[in-house]
Amino acid sequence: MSSPSMIPAAKPLIGDEEREAVDRVLRSGMIAQGPEVAAFEREFAEQLVGGRACVAVSSGTAGLHMGLLAAGVGAGDEVIVPSFTFAATANSVALTGATPVFADIDPATYCLDPASVEAAITERTVGIMPVHLYGHPADVTALGALAEAKGLQLFEDAAQAHGATWQGAPVGSFGSFGMFSLYPTKNMTSGEGGMVSCATPELVRKVQVLRNQGMEKRYENEVVGFNVRMTDVHAAIGRVQLTKLPAWTEQRQQNAAFLSGNLEGVVVPHVADGATHVYHQYTIRVPQDRDGFAAALASEHGVGSGVYYPIPNHQLPSFGYEYELPETAKACAEVLSLPVHPALSQEDLERVVAAVNTLAKAGA
Repeated sequence: MSSPSMIPAAKPLIGDEEREAVDRVLRSGMIAQGPEVAAFEREFAEQLVGGRACVAVSSGTAGLHMGLLAAGVGAGDEVIVPSFTFAATANSVALTGATPVFADIDPATYCLDPASVEAAITERTVGIMPVHLYGHPADVTALGALAEAKGLQLFEDAAQAHGATWQGAPVGSFGSFGMFSLYPTKNMTSGEGGMVSCATPELVRKVQVLRNQGMEKRYENEVVGFNVRMTDVHAAIGRVQLTKLPAWTEQRQQNAAFLSGNLEGVVVPHVADGATHVYHQYTIRVPQDRDGFAAALASEHGVGSGVYYPIPNHQLPSFGYEYELPETAKACAEVLSLPVHPALSQEDLERVVAAVNTLAKAGA
């Protein structure tokens, strides 16, 4: 009897509609940034951030970088970020010439802990950049109040949180800017890309100028800028994916509900009061031998999983800072993300549950 095929931890969903959209753009001859990008920006704004103006760029990291620069962050400044996230968050701060200062997380939501943030504020702090990790919104009520009280800006890294809401309002609508990644494994993709939602017309224009070599009018470069435009090919994919996102999000939430209702012996994801979780990742905690547990899931049960993230950002060779962030350290040792993507069948979900429960019961 052959072993069951591997259930992947993530799976991009690309259909005929996306292919047809790409072909339409290729036939048009307008391949670089053009009408598809403009339409994608409008549609993304209307559907996901309450109409707040959006600017498309070549990647999520570029979106954070351009957003921070447009918000005036630069050398000599500090921006407080979580250490428990992908390195792009801190990298984007460092790329402006500013210094990322790392704070600890709330162990329930894995998002920035407001008390840890407050303790990290110095006279050089200019902003706070929470990450809406795994698709769960950070506490932007507390973080926003803290920023306002201290005269700081709030920036949102919403790379993993398309459609998540906090107290009824969409993520990406709270800070000076919000950034959404459109990488292939995200809840929706443009192939590669990012979207920056901007609080003011001035910020919109600055991001637009920065992404396009520092110019609005051709050959009239106003500032030293970048080439981080999105192509019409990528935007065409993103526009199709945007129409599919609501159903995919609902499926992710249904899959997560099934897992949470049936898993035993592990800590399942928490959803804070007033939060809508969109489950970019479905992340459990395995207190003993997480890595052995993950290996056994794959080798014995054909269930893929992922560790996001095994090394705190402040301890990466690229930073190498000395911080005591106990909840971050604990999460890095215990978290394990299980398949939750919309391509899972009911049989897949039942296999995931059976595998996790078997291993948890055995103490693997």
